[in-house]
Amino acid sequence: MNTHTHNPREYASSVGLDPTRLPRHIAIIMDGNGRWAQRQGKERAEGHERGAHSVDVITEECCRLGLGQLTLYCLSSENWKRPKPEIDFLMALLKQYLLLEREKIQKQNIRFTVIGRRSGLPDEVLAEIDENVRLTQYNTGLTLCLAINYGSRAEIVDAVQSLALKVSRGELKPEDIDEAAISGALYTGGMPDPDLLVRTAGEMRVSNYLLWQISYAELWVTPKFWPEFDATLLHEGLRDYALRERRFGGLKTE
Repeated sequence: MNTHTHNPREYASSVGLDPTRLPRHIAIIMDGNGRWAQRQGKERAEGHERGAHSVDVITEECCRLGLGQLTLYCLSSENWKRPKPEIDFLMALLKQYLLLEREKIQKQNIRFTVIGRRSGLPDEVLAEIDENVRLTQYNTGLTLCLAINYGSRAEIVDAVQSLALKVSRGELKPEDIDEAAISGALYTGGMPDPDLLVRTAGEMRVSNYLLWQISYAELWVTPKFWPEFDATLLHEGLRDYALRERRFGGLKTE
């Protein structure tokens, strides 16, 4: 797919979506890789591999639709509690994804970025992350943001500490700390807030994901596991989103 010659509005219309009612930023909690594998009688590792394929499919579809940003919850700061062999496999899979997708990400004009704490991630994974960020920093298409070793409360703690440091240095007055200052101090500083939060595997919780940023996001939950998530299911969520009345605390306009 060449995103440069492709018309996203025409494509959206061709798959039954209103191009004027698409979200600018979708955030996804990719849940159910292990459960999908167990139900298929497979190892959990196979579920993670299939999940990586879904990442590829959904990223490409967001490019086709001309969306602004896709933020994927890849590894939470709580996931380190999982068995070491599974964590080691996830790190190897992440490194493989970063290497194998590099050329495609460039061709699709995707700007790649990552949020989360770097501490605890293997050096070889950090090196591949940094290389993908460097190579794509001037790309102008979809922003693909991976949340790796991410926890929203930790993010807020880090933001508060950075603001407190500025106050202690006399660079910032306490009364000047407003919502914009806090938003700017988060890992996501400079990014638009998500318009739509998608969760797979039927779980009805936000799991410490983008707690500040999803204040006004629409939520859409599917019972399907992440390895089953495809373009058709994404379109279903987008159609549902298009029907929502987003009032941001105001009243419905006639």
